[in-house]
Amino acid sequence: MNLKQKEKGIKNNNYWNWNGFKIYWTVQGEENTYPIIFLHGFGATSKHWRKNVNYFVKRNYATYSMDLIGFGNSAQPGIKEIEQLDNGVWCNQVKDFIKQVIRPKNPMKVILIGNSLGALVSLTCAVSIRNEIAAVVASPLPCQIRKNSKKIVVNTFLNNLKNKFIKIFFIFLPFKLILFLINKLSIIELGLKAAYFKKDNINYELIDMVRKPVLRNTAARSLRAMCIGMSTRGNNLKASYLLRKLSISKKVPFLLIWGDKDNFTPLFLGKKIANVHRWVKLKIISNSGHCLHDEDPSIFNKISYEWIKDLKTF
Repeated sequence: MNLKQKEKGIKNNNYWNWNGFKIYWTVQGEENTYPIIFLHGFGATSKHWRKNVNYFVKRNYATYSMDLIGFGNSAQPGIKEIEQLDNGVWCNQVKDFIKQVIRPKNPMKVILIGNSLGALVSLTCAVSIRNEIAAVVASPLPCQIRKNSKKIVVNTFLNNLKNKFIKIFFIFLPFKLILFLINKLSIIELGLKAAYFKKDNINYELIDMVRKPVLRNTAARSLRAMCIGMSTRGNNLKASYLLRKLSISKKVPFLLIWGDKDNFTPLFLGKKIANVHRWVKLKIISNSGHCLHDEDPSIFNKISYEWIKDLKTF
């Protein structure tokens, strides 16, 4: 379960066997005091944090990053192997990673820094395994926040029927063809241009990082499992519910960092979260988009570090 293999020719690149699935991860400064796990966004990989990890290593942080299952160099299981992929599954991956990989070397609580989907996974962990988490930096957090905290009455029959239709729809959707067209029609480049406000940051290295996992034979089946999982997950795995749960204890400090030019998750959502949940800290980076840790790494790193070092949760 805690198998670790060094990949030849590449320093600090490892594979971990999680429930029979091969998970790719890296570490730098493993001997340092405070552990951080960096969690990437949808379609990205652990390499997306290449401009951030060294900053924290130099400041006594043990920096871990991994490819969430279904992404990057990690296993890409389909519905036959894993049924579905959602932030609950990715949270379990993080939980076991802390227990099996970090804990044998470091007893300190873990800081989670996540971009978009990685931010949602970080929030899920802050609720599910809050005793293991020192703090969360979410940049940004995909969320449809509701001011009304009353329980939503769900018709179980209709909800199950809806989920069955969703599952059937995605089972028959031709994902292989879709991914083929995404690659051939340069849709990856168009998506990055929509995500990034600073277009000069979009280079071959970034495009290749996103494209390579898409070209794998197992990508289509894993995307199907993600679409089913994220579309049919319960309200208890949605950000609005998770924030309400976390607000009861306020046990895990929570920082939002938002780009004011974010086209995917507009800034008004971040302001709404901070307004409803006053214990959440919001920092805004001007002229930055959805991937602000990669667009403005020096600003992002400084904001994150200054906030983390002032915490009293260690």
